[in-house]
Formats: sequence, C-alpha cells, structure tokens
Amino acid sequence: MTGLIEKRRKVKIPHTFVIICSMILLCGAMTWFIPAGEFAHEEVVVNESVRDVIVPGSYHSVQQAPQTWQIFGAFLKGFQMQAAIIAFVLIIGGAFQIMNSSKAIDFGIMTFLRKSKQWETKGLVRKIGIGPIVIIGTMIIFSLFGAIFGMSEETLAFVIIFVPLAISMGYDSITGLLMVYVSAHIGLSGAIFNPFTIGIAQGLSGIPLFSGFEYRAFIWLILTILIIAITLIYAAWVKKNPRVSPMYELDAYWRNRNEAASEAHFIENTPRSAWVTFTLVNVVLILFSIFYPQTTMKVGESSFTFPWVPVLTALHAILGVFLLRKSSLYYVLEILLFTILFLVVGVLGHGWYVMEISALFLAMGVISGFAMGSSASQVALDFIDGAKDIITAAIIVGLAGGIIIVLQDGRIMDTILYALAGGMDGYGKGATSSLMYLLETCLNLFIPSGTAKAALTMPILAPFSDIVDLSRQTTVLAYQLGDGFTNMITPTSAVLMGALGIAKVPYEIWFKWFWKILLFFMVLGLGFLLLTVVLPLNGF
Repeated sequence: MTGLIEKRRKVKIPHTFVIICSMILLCGAMTWFIPAGEFAHEEVVVNESVRDVIVPGSYHSVQQAPQTWQIFGAFLKGFQMQAAIIAFVLIIGGAFQIMNSSKAIDFGIMTFLRKSKQWETKGLVRKIGIGPIVIIGTMIIFSLFGAIFGMSEETLAFVIIFVPLAISMGYDSITGLLMVYVSAHIGLSGAIFNPFTIGIAQGLSGIPLFSGFEYRAFIWLILTILIIAITLIYAAWVKKNPRVSPMYELDAYWRNRNEAASEAHFIENTPRSAWVTFTLVNVVLILFSIFYPQTTMKVGESSFTFPWVPVLTALHAILGVFLLRKSSLYYVLEILLFTILFLVVGVLGHGWYVMEISALFLAMGVISGFAMGSSASQVALDFIDGAKDIITAAIIVGLAGGIIIVLQDGRIMDTILYALAGGMDGYGKGATSSLMYLLETCLNLFIPSGTAKAALTMPILAPFSDIVDLSRQTTVLAYQLGDGFTNMITPTSAVLMGALGIAKVPYEIWFKWFWKILLFFMVLGLGFLLLTVVLPLNGF
C-alpha cells in the first residue's frame, strides 16, 4: 500500500491555474474551426419570472469571430461575469476569519469532541460511533436543502466549518466536502421541488409545476443513500490509515489549526461589549419583526405562512441572555446558529440570493468581533486576513468564467448546442432520451448554471420530444440529471472551484479522486432516465 501511495505522489498533475488556462486556450482555438452561429432569443414569463429563451428553429450562421488577443481579455471578462460569486467567496472568508479570531468555532469543535467522548460510551452511539452519526445527519440535511430549494452557492459558507470538523474527527478535507458540498449537489441532481431547475425547466416545457415529484423523490432517496454509504466507507478508510488520503500532506494546514485550538486556553468571560452588541442586535431584529411580521415559506407548490422572524427574534433574545451569562464564546456560537436559521427563512421565504446571503454573513462576522470585545480596526484587519487567505479560490472562480466568455465571444456556443441537439434526430425513444442526457452533461462544461441551461435547451428539446413521442417529463429529467452530476467536477463551475479553494483541495487532486464516483452516478442516472421510457410512472 505504501508503494502505491508513493507512486501516486510522483505523478505530476498540472496546477489548477494551468488546467483552466489551458482550457481557455483550447476554446480559443475552437473558435477558428467551429462555424459561428446563433439562435434568435425572446423573453417569456416562467413562474412569475422573465427568462431569455431560444426560439426553436431560429439557428442561423453568423460572421466568424476567431479569438486571438481577445483570449487575454477573457480573463478580465471572466472576473466581471463571476463578480458576485467572487465577492461572496471573499466576504465569506473575511467574515469567518473574524469569527475564527474569537476562537468560538474552535471552542465549539473542542466542546463537541469532549462531549462526543461521553456519548460514545452510551447505547447506539457506542456501536455506531459519533463520527458516522454526524456524517449521516449532516449529509441528509444538505441533500434535502439541495433537493428542495436548490442549495448551491450557500454551501460555500459551510465548507469552512465542516472541513475542520471532519479533520478533528479523524477524517480529511475530502470527507468535509462530501458532507456539505457533494451532498447538496446530489440533492440538486435528484431535485424534488427545486424552483431554479425543475420549476423553470417544467415551466418552459409547458407541463404542470413540480409534477412527477414522486419518482424524483425516489431518485433523491437512492442517490442520497448511496453517497452517504460511499462517504462512510471512505471516511472509515481514512480514519484507519490517514496517510491513504490524497490530501494527507496538504491537510496539515487544518490539522495544525485544530491542534493549536486543542492546546488553546479559552477565556470564558463576557465583556461589556457583548451585552451592548446583543442589545443592538435585538433592536434590529425587533424592527425586522415589525416590517416582516409574517413569512410565507414555499416548498414546491405548497406554502405556509408563519411569523418566523418574530419567533426567531424572541428565541435569540431568550437564549442569548442565558449564554452571555456563561461566556461570550457561547453567544458567538448562537450568532452562527441564528445566521443559519435566518438563511433558511430568507432563501425559502424571501427569495434571498448571493447579495442578501453575503450581507447576512458579513453581519455575522462583524457582530462576532464586537461581541468578543474587538475594536473596529481589529475587526477590519481580521476581515482582510480572511479575504487574503481565500484569494486563491476567488481567482480560480474568475479564471473559470473566462472559458465561457471565449465560447460566447467566439460565437460558437449556440453552434455547439445546435449540433448536439441535431444529432438526436432519427433515433428511438430510449436512444433519444440517452442522447438528451448526454447533451445536458456535455453542455454543463460550457454552461454550469442550471437556470441558464434550462432557458437555452428546454425550448428546443421539449417540442422535439413530442416529435419522437417522448414524454416532456422525461426530457426535463434528462436535463435535471445531466445538469446535476457534472457540476461536481467541471472546472467552469464557480461554486465547485470556490468550495475546493476554501477547503484547500487542489482541483487536480479532486478530479483524480472523484471521477470514478461521478461516472458511477452518471451511469445510475441514465438507468433512472431509461426507466421513464419503459415503465408507466405517475407524471411521466
């Protein structure tokens, strides 16, 4: 085994920057020999939102636009296109550095580990172990978030928490990514009610919103069980022999950090600034409760109204008094908890996206700093340190955007879509659905946004499925599965590159480790898709 590990370490894989830049150059070369073409576009209203969609049958040739020096401009345009995600990554890094400086997260992890040793001597926990229970519970939650409201960018805020937690339990950074990022995207792949993918794709296809959810729920269940099983097997393997992890050497950063936390002396007191901060936060939350006395949460076609903001405000006030009497460290952990709760309410009830979520986590960081007695200047310095630490991830996100820019400016994006869609003509239902799945999978490299891909492909594929007597629901499922899986490996995905950067996992290592698992799920997804052709399923 040791020999195999040493051999693997000798294999030189290019740096992530080199891989992405090489792909930009390759796409630039493609603009010279792939004919330029475009579809006509029109705006339609889908689920109360205006979408720019392709007009079927409108593809036409346009003047060739081969990219030369413009390739270097694509780097800047990539940063402009991904500006929101880049800013989000930097804000997350800065905000959590402020919280990390308080030592509250380290304190929480160390407290959890001490408690877990007591739990492991009792009942079922003694037989299973606290680690597997934490993995299973975390993955179910994040998979549900992905399946119900399309959690994707939001996972970046949790990677920075669960990676050190996974390592503190004897696992590695890959396990941490599997617990949060991968489980959420497995949920996206088996999306049950995700309005950003299923909702838009079904709306553009002219079929009832969220119809066929029973079969999608079955797919989600199987996918989630399998990814949890894979994670548990891998985590147990790493815990038994940490050196088999491809991240063993690079994870020294997290191990050293956890070791420093375990040796740290936590000062459990409550400065006056913590009470002042607590009071100001409650005043702000009371004002929000007045402006938002009721919140309507939407899950699929169902919705329910409840005074979520006032209730959370009251809970924050009551719990905060008890925790501040113990230590400001406990109160900072409460801030983290309520940040997550307000995140769920904001996303499901008020349609929050990157801007609102960034503001929420920035507020979390600033409040944490002041609650621990830090000055405004110290809070600013901590934020800058956190942004510096995450800058590599931000650069990778921007570079990945350059790939899409070259294809768009070279005017070959629509040509690729037209050629792939045209290649499906003349086949049976099984082959056609398989080719649709392959089409969506290939397009994910160039169009990682599920919403954008639905707007581009559904107007073409939905009418085409009628011609070959294929259910439009099957066409939507082909889009859903093709969009979901490859997001976890394509370098053009801003969320993937951001998550890897935060976890400090190089893309080349992730690709080499994950591709076989991805292939397994892709084959399984094809099987799920073909079942809709041969079996009478509700909604299909």
